[in-house]
Amino acid sequence: MPQREPAGLTAASQIYTALKRDLIQGRFTAGEKLAIKSLKEHYQVGLSPLREALNRLAAYGLLTQENQRGFRVPALTRTELDDIVTLRQRFEGQALSEALANGDAHWEAELLAAFHRLKRADEHAEALEHWELMHLQFHRRLLEPCTSRWLLRFIEQLHDQFDRYRRMAPTLPGLRETLDAQHGELVELSLSRRTEAARTLIHEHIQLSYEVARGACEEG
Repeated sequence: MPQREPAGLTAASQIYTALKRDLIQGRFTAGEKLAIKSLKEHYQVGLSPLREALNRLAAYGLLTQENQRGFRVPALTRTELDDIVTLRQRFEGQALSEALANGDAHWEAELLAAFHRLKRADEHAEALEHWELMHLQFHRRLLEPCTSRWLLRFIEQLHDQFDRYRRMAPTLPGLRETLDAQHGELVELSLSRRTEAARTLIHEHIQLSYEVARGACEEG
């Protein structure tokens, strides 16, 4: 019989997930110092699991820990965003090459299914969080056959950091349609194993998203 997870660890995991989501979605202001008392009340959690979750989020890079002074939401800076985008382009290009080399028929079917779910979500722009989930799942599925778990882990972390900027930035009219069309192109290139063309497109896709995200940067 499997052992149950300790209650404290379960609570810490739950608050970690909820706080991580809220940090990425922009519930807290960039640079804001988090008040422990307010967090305890809002998330209905005890001090011990809350601090464990905050420490994990600081290690992940979604919070900064100030010595003896608590936790603060990181600033949104152009320098950091540029670094994130450069690494995304490099790592995702590498992961995509490996994915196309290793992907099988099952992966092709799952990629098509993920793309169709994303297209359906595109038809209901008001359901933003559903689209965000389908978008994340599509990009995960695209790179899934990559055999490097560490590479995929780094990409996931970079995605979370990037999404802090993208979600806080104003929208650019017309750009969403271009980005959505590129998802279909990525599927076509991937299924036909046109690796270099697919890598070029993922680089452009990230660059276009960057045009949106940089609108959130504090120094312009």
